Amino acid sequence: MSTLPIAKAPVRVHIRWMIRRDMPEVLAIEHASADFPWCEEEFLRVLRQRNCIGMVAEHGERVVGFMIYELHKAKLHVLNFAVHPEVRRQGVGRQMVAKLVGKLSHQRRTRVVLTVRETNLSAQLFYRVQGFRATDVLREHFEDTAEDAFVMQYYYDNALASDRESVPTNRIAKQFGNS
Repeated sequence: MSTLPIAKAPVRVHIRWMIRRDMPEVLAIEHASADFPWCEEEFLRVLRQRNCIGMVAEHGERVVGFMIYELHKAKLHVLNFAVHPEVRRQGVGRQMVAKLVGKLSHQRRTRVVLTVRETNLSAQLFYRVQGFRATDVLREHFEDTAEDAFVMQYYYDNALASDRESVPTNRIAKQFGNS
């Protein structure tokens, strides 16, 4: 007789702007999450740009997730996003994506864009469940491995996104359904 895994209770987090003293915990999450992690200098270089925002998810006094994104005229572009391995699949990432999606509007920024490594199936599935759809493939996008990337997008108006998806754009989409 097999036993079912016990579901972990959802973790409620407080999402706030990232500050300098969060960097040690952010770096620890990054190194525990990425095969090719950003170093502190990369985080600081990106965060010094006027259009880049960092946010963290706190549980108690501990940072358990982070997201770095760029503000563009018509979109938000996620550059880096990770949740601490100990609290994955407990709603932290979902809450952070919901916070980001809440910044979209019909008049201005209408979509969230990000890239995912072709080998990062768990991230692809996570984003899919959150309402993102693969819209493009960037060949040899990642310099460290020459790995391809999937461009995934979330549209403010899901009805419009559904209309876009209903028309297959290539033979693969026709064969396997929506991206």
